[in-house]
Amino acid sequence: MPPLNEEQLDQLRDERKEQIKYAARKVFACYGLCGTKMSMIASEAGVSQGLSYRYFKSKDELFVELIEEAMEEAMDALIYVSEQQGTPTELLAMITEGMLEENNKYYFMLVQQARTSEYIPEKVQRVLEQYSSEAMLKPLLSIFIQGQQNGEFIEGDPKKLLFWYFAIISGIMLQVQEIDGFGLPDAQFLIRVLIK
Repeated sequence: MPPLNEEQLDQLRDERKEQIKYAARKVFACYGLCGTKMSMIASEAGVSQGLSYRYFKSKDELFVELIEEAMEEAMDALIYVSEQQGTPTELLAMITEGMLEENNKYYFMLVQQARTSEYIPEKVQRVLEQYSSEAMLKPLLSIFIQGQQNGEFIEGDPKKLLFWYFAIISGIMLQVQEIDGFGLPDAQFLIRVLIK
């Protein structure tokens, strides 16, 4: 077999790094920063612990990168949905379905772990302040208010109702384990909380 060229090596490195990050999202989401060890991440990724340190100096560095990605992707998704056509109910269902997707749920759980942990790196604290609950809800407020005006959604303070809605989803994600056999509810079930 011929040796790999530089482009192939870069691709292999990128794939390996993504493999480690995917495993880390899952482990951090389940155990939090304090409950996670690099050995757990390496085991989940199917790589040696030494290899994981070639890509990330520490679990804190890895955690920071994952939180930054999670918050940026979440904000991008919220803005994307707020720019789509559809009824407020359809748009809320769209964002809820996105949160419940297999690839996204660990990001969502990871952020909830970061928000509720006693210890997080200072850089993570700054990212969470930048992407506060208020900032994250802002793209959806006009959708929700329109839904209230249309008679689709229940009455009440839209910020509070959206905050509670996402708190319900995060609570479900943190409590429902795959081994329970029930899985997560679907978006249509969850949005009933807000529909008249």
